[in-house]
Amino acid sequence: MLVVVETLPQKSFYNPNLFALKVSAAVAGGLAGTLTVASLHEGLKRITPDAPRMDLLDMELIRKGLKTLHKEVPGEDELQRWAVGGELLCDTAYYSLAAAGGKKGVWLRGALLGLVAGVTAVILPKPLGLPQEPSNKTLATQLMTVGLYLMGGLVAAAVTQVVDAAQSNTAEVDEFY
Repeated sequence: MLVVVETLPQKSFYNPNLFALKVSAAVAGGLAGTLTVASLHEGLKRITPDAPRMDLLDMELIRKGLKTLHKEVPGEDELQRWAVGGELLCDTAYYSLAAAGGKKGVWLRGALLGLVAGVTAVILPKPLGLPQEPSNKTLATQLMTVGLYLMGGLVAAAVTQVVDAAQSNTAEVDEFY
């Protein structure tokens, strides 16, 4: 007896590129959010004396941390490079969290991440023993601080969504061929 078994092409439920797509969309969004905050921050510094000076706050935080660890504090230029590098790395990772949990809620997560970052930048300097003026000089400074980080979160959400959609379209084309 001869049995002929015809196998149909099976579509795999496992897609090894799925995780990479989400990670790259998240990192792209996080980087976009970080660069938005940095760009707006630099622009505001040039046009208003009440602009937040998060760069000074970051440098003071590093200075204080190094002193606590009894380490040598570098000069201002080196300290500024450390602050910029730390901001780039940490803020990108932070804003990348807008992509956590998938497509639904990315805008809400981006907005909440931005608001939390902005509010904590206004509230935390005093309890941490840092100078308050960089983010609390005036009410306008406080509002700009929260606004900067909120904008970063919203841009992170938008870019995450756009990159994810673009990658999803590419993945569908790749599967077709």
